[in-house]
Amino acid sequence: MSRLLALEVPAIARATGGVLDAIVGGERVALDAERALHWPRERTVFVADVHLGKAAAFRAGGVPLPRGSTAADLARLTRLIEHSSATRLVVLGDFLHAKAGRVAALADAFIAWRSLHSTIDVMLVRGNHDARAGDPPANWNVRCVDEPYALPPFLACHMTSSPPSGYALCGHRHPGVRIHGSGGETARLPCFVIGTRRAILPAFGRFTGLAEYARDSGETIVVVAGGALFTLPPAADDGVVKLQRR
Repeated sequence: MSRLLALEVPAIARATGGVLDAIVGGERVALDAERALHWPRERTVFVADVHLGKAAAFRAGGVPLPRGSTAADLARLTRLIEHSSATRLVVLGDFLHAKAGRVAALADAFIAWRSLHSTIDVMLVRGNHDARAGDPPANWNVRCVDEPYALPPFLACHMTSSPPSGYALCGHRHPGVRIHGSGGETARLPCFVIGTRRAILPAFGRFTGLAEYARDSGETIVVVAGGALFTLPPAADDGVVKLQRR
């Protein structure tokens, strides 16, 4: 059983089974180690920055990257939908990476995935990469909208914002943190950033990279470490997070 956490106040907590229950924007949600946010009341799963076709775009540019990232990410979406019993999937921008990545193999893979989840409402809140890559083809059955898209009390966004009303769920930043261990070792890990007016989701696509995020005092960082989640203690005066071994 996961622990319920009011994430407006930073606290040390560890999730069980890769899921951390929380209250954000006055709603009960679940943060998932698959880099997703589940809203049980509306049977909705949010992900951000999937970047389908990124590896194909690199290959088109002459970079010999291995195949398989699209299949792996679609399989993760399937697990999220099955485990949450969601009826709606909301992508907070950057669903497709680039026009060069829109190859036939990607189309075949997504159409096959969509046929397995034909009853799911898939909605894309357009991001900056989507503007360049273009909307998904009509036969992908993905509903495309502009930000901010109201799903009260949430505002589904791609770019990070702190709205005067409502609570923004955002992507774009690919947030991550550097963890320093007591033995001098370090690791860079993706994270959720939870504030009083917005939450920034980690990039869902595994082939996306991350940017180290400098939090402020009003934000809680929930780190994704493989299949586990944990919240960070407050940063030290030098801004470095240090964890002791146990």
